[in-house]
Amino acid sequence: RVPIFIIGFVRSGSTLLERVLDAHPLIVGTGEDSVFNGRLDYIRNKVVEASISGDPTMVPRVVKELAGEVVNGMKDRWRTIDSSTSDEKDAIEKEKQPVPRRFSDKMLTNYLNIGFIHMLFPRALILHVAREPMDTIFSAYKHEFPPGTLDYTSDFPSLAQLYQNYRDIMKHWDEVLPGRVTHVRYEDLVRDMPNVARSVINATGLQWDDGVLEFHKKKQAVNTLSTTQVRKGIYSHHLKSWMTYEEELQPLVKMLGDSVEWDLKTSLANYVPPAEEEKEG
Repeated sequence: RVPIFIIGFVRSGSTLLERVLDAHPLIVGTGEDSVFNGRLDYIRNKVVEASISGDPTMVPRVVKELAGEVVNGMKDRWRTIDSSTSDEKDAIEKEKQPVPRRFSDKMLTNYLNIGFIHMLFPRALILHVAREPMDTIFSAYKHEFPPGTLDYTSDFPSLAQLYQNYRDIMKHWDEVLPGRVTHVRYEDLVRDMPNVARSVINATGLQWDDGVLEFHKKKQAVNTLSTTQVRKGIYSHHLKSWMTYEEELQPLVKMLGDSVEWDLKTSLANYVPPAEEEKEG
């Protein structure tokens, strides 16, 4: 249960969720430089070798070893980040802090690799952050990312195709591994932060800490494009922001087809959105 995997589509609210987790004294966010993802080719090869070895005990033994290597890699990464960002004052304060028990991995495209995550870490928490489809895609489209793997976000057809592929893959995992992925609606996170945050921490198996709700005040070494926004705290004025340009975005809406809607619920244990609580009352 040491790793926590955060997955989803780009600009879905994953940084906010990571900062909430990282604000807990026993959880550390290691950012998007995924130790697990970086070793995936090696993991695949070792599992294949074990599966054709003829020894029925080899696969579980190799899987256990690979999982241990990933966890150790996450711990080493945390130590490196922690030591490289500490001044003398920070070092004194950090000596008083407990050793982390959970390490979050925010490589969003690990939604492609849930099968391998489940194989290595059958008890690890997998948090899927999902945001209203057009808000997600419009946010991705309007942001200027560094050149490289996110170039597709500046083109309507490629952006729509990738989003549809992501939706299909998430549907697949929900069908073949029902309940394995925990869904967190971004809108619930923004509108009902105290209750969602408590449910998220409960899902990690750790005790609640009041400092979690002051996540925006905590200094974090690992930054993304969203980090500056998150430091401002919670704001909801950007929900449904795509509708300001509804007419201009109609070609994209048509490309998405049925994917323009998503009736996905937050699936955190015992969490009930405020609107549903009112209905039950």
